[in-house]
Amino acid sequence: MLAIIKKELKSYFLSPIGWIYIGMFLTFCSLFFFTDIFRYKSSAFSDLFGITVSVLSVLIPILTMRTFAEERKNKTDQILLTAPISVKEIVLGKFIGASIVVIISALSTFVYYFILMYFGKPEFITTLNVLIGYILLSLVYISIGLFCSSLTENQIIAAVISVGVLTAFGTLPKIIIALKDYSPLDAFFNSFYNGISSLKDYVLLISYILMFLMFTMISIQRRKNIK
Repeated sequence: MLAIIKKELKSYFLSPIGWIYIGMFLTFCSLFFFTDIFRYKSSAFSDLFGITVSVLSVLIPILTMRTFAEERKNKTDQILLTAPISVKEIVLGKFIGASIVVIISALSTFVYYFILMYFGKPEFITTLNVLIGYILLSLVYISIGLFCSSLTENQIIAAVISVGVLTAFGTLPKIIIALKDYSPLDAFFNSFYNGISSLKDYVLLISYILMFLMFTMISIQRRKNIK
């Protein structure tokens, strides 16, 4: 699995896709920071992640669209599927690779935290709690993106499907009123943002991750069986 992780990290940082994601993420963060937080001299660093969540449903699909779709198109997936490595290791390797890119991007925003210390004392515990929630939500989005990428050999289609699924998670609760116990994914992040996260929030987010990773494994295993 380590070989898969290394391969994924190389593909992200030796090609434009990883840098495009990081560049878009940091550009958006910088725009919000200097137009809102810095301008009004607010020390609420957690607001940065609060607004960034709104673009995750577009940024994450850009990062994950190539994970399986590109290999399927180039037929390099046949090498993986016939190699002495399990489908679980393949999926987890790609998941961890994408997660590392996202986590590096999130942690890099801490430079703004130190800038805000000039204006006041941003609460570290609150910031850490929001950061954990943001990363967990990002990992859920990555797992969904991987699953969508495993369904097609076209990266653009994979990205569009991912955006559609992630958008649906946010809009379905407003449409299907009958699902009273259903909450959009960003509702779980709001619990972290408002400082009221509970064990239930962690369990549900991790459950989403495991569920979509399992769906991805099933999708890849079916292709392997066909081979």
